[in-house]
Amino acid sequence: MKKVIAALLVGVMTFSLVACGTQEGGSKTTTTEKTETTETTEDTAETNDATSSDLYDLAKYKSTKDKKDWTIAVVTKDNTANWFKRMEVGVNEFGEETGINVIQKGPANADAASQVQVIDDMINQGVDALCVVPIDPGAIEASLKNAMEKGIVVITHEASNQVNTLFDTEAFTAKDFGAALMDSLAKDMGEAGKYAMMVAYTTSTTHMEYANAEYEHQKEAYPNMELVNDGAIPTCESEESIDTAYERAKEVLKANPDIKGFTGVASTDCPGIAKAVEELGLDVKVVGVGTPNEFKPYVESGTISTVKLWDPKDSGYVMCKVASMILAGEEVGEGTDLGLDGYNSVAMVQGDNRCLIGQADITLTKENINDYDF
Repeated sequence: MKKVIAALLVGVMTFSLVACGTQEGGSKTTTTEKTETTETTEDTAETNDATSSDLYDLAKYKSTKDKKDWTIAVVTKDNTANWFKRMEVGVNEFGEETGINVIQKGPANADAASQVQVIDDMINQGVDALCVVPIDPGAIEASLKNAMEKGIVVITHEASNQVNTLFDTEAFTAKDFGAALMDSLAKDMGEAGKYAMMVAYTTSTTHMEYANAEYEHQKEAYPNMELVNDGAIPTCESEESIDTAYERAKEVLKANPDIKGFTGVASTDCPGIAKAVEELGLDVKVVGVGTPNEFKPYVESGTISTVKLWDPKDSGYVMCKVASMILAGEEVGEGTDLGLDGYNSVAMVQGDNRCLIGQADITLTKENINDYDF
């Protein structure tokens, strides 16, 4: 009897071990499948899991509705900022030209959680396409994936690392833009001295790409310049607020009395930096990104020498254009003409996503800033 019981116990233990081995093996197989699926290929952007790779097939998003029944929603970081007010001009222009219903919304507060709520609201309203300028690309991945799973076209801007998007659209490469910002600052500083950097948030993909590109170019081309705080990027964050930019800039300027230059890559940065510089009576060169009318007083006073930008009106138009082409079943990719100067033949770069890149940078100085009114 004891031999029978012992035999039964051995059998049970053997079965258990086999079952555990099968579960572990299954887990490893699933992980391998996910890894293989998330590798970037020519035709498919990186995805979060093995079941979502076909979400990037543009043919799935061709609409059977008449285009007058489409709704394209644009979600910005903050609709009260002059930058995004200008973007709305382009969005509305696209709607007027095409007869497609377009809407632009922004969060009440320029933070990622509030933006997620706006995106989710648009999804629940059943829009046909969603164009987003993310505050934090990582924070909205789940919402954008949900949108795509519902058949909603997703396009992004300023988000080269956004995974759940059919295309990210950019006016130029971050490397070229960051280098151009540094060239302008270096010229003003005589290629020597300490400088600081401001971004809106460290989670803002393009802001950090510009800042890193600035620093890398400085180290290579201008060895006599030095980024404060032992090269920490960024020096400070504006949190998409001119008032915060002003306060942070004052802190940096007071802590570094020998500073000679300051850059800002959010449209809210340089007005705050320039205000602090003038208030403190300092000779600090300021170069950055923003809208002409907001920067004009500081450019005319000489506090800001150079403004680098792209026209947000065109960015809004381009996002809507790409979304409408996908809804219409048209091809989008390398060489596509998006109908605006600087976007007549876009390049497509495959990385974390498919990124459409134009050649649409603008440089403003005291000599030409009055030629632009926005």
